[in-house]
Amino acid sequence: MRILLIWMFVAGPLSGGFLAQVGFGQEQAAEKPAEKPAEEAKKKLNFDEHVRPIFRNRCFSCHNQDSAKGDLAVDSYSALMQGGASGEVVFAGDLESSRLWALVNHDDSPKMPPEQDKLPEAELASIKQWILDGALENSGSKAVIRKPTVDLTVAGGFRKPEGPVAMPENLSKSGIHTPQTGAVTSIASSPWAPLVAVAGIKQVLLYNTDSGELLGVLPFPEGVPHVVRFSRSGTLLLVGGGRAGLLGKVVVYDVKTGERVFDVGDELDAVLAADINDSHTLIALGGPKRTVRVFSTADGSMVYEIKKHTDWVMGVEFSPDGVLLATSDRSNGLFVWEAATGREYLNLNGHTKSVTAVGFRADSNVLASASEDGTVKLWEMNNGTQVRSFNAHAGGVASVEFTHDGKLVTSGRDKAVKTWDGNGTNLRTFEAFPDLALQACFSHDGKRVVGGDWTGAIRMWEAADGTRVAELTNNPPTLAMVAEQAATLAAAAEKAAQQAAAELAAAQKQIQEKDAALAAIAAKTKALNDAKAKAQTDQAAAQKIMQEAAAAIEKANAEAKAAKDAADKLAAEKAKLEQEAAAKAKEAEAALAKVAAATKEAEAATAKKSDSEKTVQTAATVAKDAEAQLAAEKAAADKLAAEVAELKKALAEKEAAAKAAAVKAQEAKTASEKAAAELKAPADASASK
Repeated sequence: MRILLIWMFVAGPLSGGFLAQVGFGQEQAAEKPAEKPAEEAKKKLNFDEHVRPIFRNRCFSCHNQDSAKGDLAVDSYSALMQGGASGEVVFAGDLESSRLWALVNHDDSPKMPPEQDKLPEAELASIKQWILDGALENSGSKAVIRKPTVDLTVAGGFRKPEGPVAMPENLSKSGIHTPQTGAVTSIASSPWAPLVAVAGIKQVLLYNTDSGELLGVLPFPEGVPHVVRFSRSGTLLLVGGGRAGLLGKVVVYDVKTGERVFDVGDELDAVLAADINDSHTLIALGGPKRTVRVFSTADGSMVYEIKKHTDWVMGVEFSPDGVLLATSDRSNGLFVWEAATGREYLNLNGHTKSVTAVGFRADSNVLASASEDGTVKLWEMNNGTQVRSFNAHAGGVASVEFTHDGKLVTSGRDKAVKTWDGNGTNLRTFEAFPDLALQACFSHDGKRVVGGDWTGAIRMWEAADGTRVAELTNNPPTLAMVAEQAATLAAAAEKAAQQAAAELAAAQKQIQEKDAALAAIAAKTKALNDAKAKAQTDQAAAQKIMQEAAAAIEKANAEAKAAKDAADKLAAEKAKLEQEAAAKAKEAEAALAKVAAATKEAEAATAKKSDSEKTVQTAATVAKDAEAQLAAEKAAADKLAAEVAELKKALAEKEAAAKAAAVKAQEAKTASEKAAAELKAPADASASK
C-alpha cells in the first residue's frame, strides 16, 4: 500500500481543458487605483481594440461563453478577467503571475493554441503589452495595477541559540532494511547544524550534510513517518506518522541522544502533517480525519482542535515567532490561525487544487503555499494579501520551504527540485529524478540542497552550481547485513587473495622463465652484436685492403703499361738497329769485297811488275793509289766494324732492359693477382658468416 502522504499528490485529478490544470489565486488590491489622464489611457492597448480580435481568430472556437473549455471564456472582457476552473488567468500589470501569458508564450503547459506553433510575434507583443498596461477593457478604462505591499527580501531572521549546536552523539546506526526502498515521505534539515533527517520505513535516518555520513537511526515503530521537523532551536526532532486507517502519533526525539522525549496524539489514522512551536510548548498535527489538533507538551493534553477543513489535512506549520499556525488541505483549503487560541485569523483563497505544503519565512511575515495547481503563492500576514504567485512545477508542487535568507526550495511532479529567490525568480533547476520529486530542503547554511523522489532516491547538491555531492538512502543495510556483507566480502577477498597468490606464483615462475629466456636472448643478441661489430670491422679492413689492392693493381697496371711501352720502344729501336747493322754489314762486306779486289789487283799488279818497269811505275802508282784506297777502305771498314760493335752493345743493353721490364711487368702482374686474392678472401669469409 502506497504511503498516504503522497498518495493524493501522485494520484490526484489531472483532468481539465485549457488553463484548467493550473490554479491561480486572487491577488488583493494592495494599493488604491492609480488615476491617470484619459489621454494617457487612450495611448495604452485595450481588450476591445487590440486583444479581442486576436482571441477571435485563435481562441473563440474552444473558449467562448457557450462552450468554455476549462470553464474559461475569452470572448468577453468580464469572462476573461473572471478566469476559469483554475482561477484568474490575467493579473493587471503583472506579466509573471498571468497564467494566460505563460501558456500563449509556450513558457508552460498546456501550450496554447494546442498542437500549434506560437502566435506571431506581433500578436504576442500586443497581448504582453496589454497586460503590462493594466489589462484595460477599452480606450476609456483606467488601469488598476496591483503590486505587493511587502518587501519580499529578508533583512534578518530568527537567531541561532547560544551554545554549541545539537548533533547526534553515539547513536545507533542499525535500523530496519526492507527488500524494496520506499518513497521519500519527508526530509528536514536542522536550522543551525549540518544535519538532515530523512524519513524511512519505521525509522528516521540522520545524515551529516557536510560529509554525507550516516550519524544515526531513530526507530519509529508506530509505522511510516510522514513528517519530520526540527524544532526552531534544532535540539528536538518531531516525527509524525503511523499506519493508514489504524494509528497516528507524533513522537519528539532528543537530537543529541536519540531518546524519545515525549509523544502526543492517539489518532485513528496516520498523521500526515505536524509541527512544534518555537517554545516547545505546543504540537499541532493533522491527517485524513480532516481535523487539526493542538496538544500541550507539558502533559500531552489537547489544547484545542480545528474542524474547518473539508478534506485531508496536508500542511501544518507554526510561524517561527510562535504567533500563528498555518494549515492546508486536499480541497485547496488554506487557513491561518492564532496559535495560542486556535481562532481563525486568515482564510486564504487562491489555489484551485490540493495545497500540499505550507512554510513560513524566517521573519514570520510571509507564508508560502504549494499546490497541485502547479503554483507557489506568497501571502503577507498582516491582511492575508497574495503578494506573489509563480508557476513552480508543471503538474503540481509537492513541497516548499524557506531558508534563513528568504530563498525557497520546491519539488514537484516534473521530477525536479528548484530553488527561487524571494520574488519567485528561478535560481536553479537541479537534475531530474527518475520519478516524482516529493521532498526538498536547504542545509542549515543554505549552501546545499537535499531532495528525494517517489523511488526512494535521495540526492544532495551544491546550491550554487548544482553539482551532486552525495547520494543518501532511507533504507540502509542493518548491522547484521553489513557484517554478513563484510564476511562475504572477506571470504571473497581471501579467496581472491589465494587466487592472486597462486597467480602471483605462476606469474613469478613465468617471470623467471621469461628472465632466463631474456638472458639467453640477451647473450645471443650480444654475440650477434659482437659478430656484427667484428664483421663490420672485418668489412672495414677488407674494404681498406680492397682499396689498397685496387691502388696497387692500378699502380702495377700503370707500371706494366709503362714497362710494355718501354719494351715496345726498345724492340722498335732494336729492330731499327738491326736494320742499320745489316746495312752497315752489307757496306762492310762491300768494302771488304773492294779490299779483296784491290788486293787481288795489287797482287796482279805486283806479278806484272817484271813485265815492264813502266808498267811497274804505273803499277806502283796504281798500287800506291790502291794501297791508299785500301787503307781508306780499311779505315772505313774498321769504323763500320766499331759502329757495328757499338750497335750490338746498345742492342744487348736494350735486350737486357727489355728483359728487366718484362720481369718487372711479371712481378707487377703477380702482385696484382695476389692483392685480388687477398681482397676476395675477406669478402668470401663475410658472406659465409
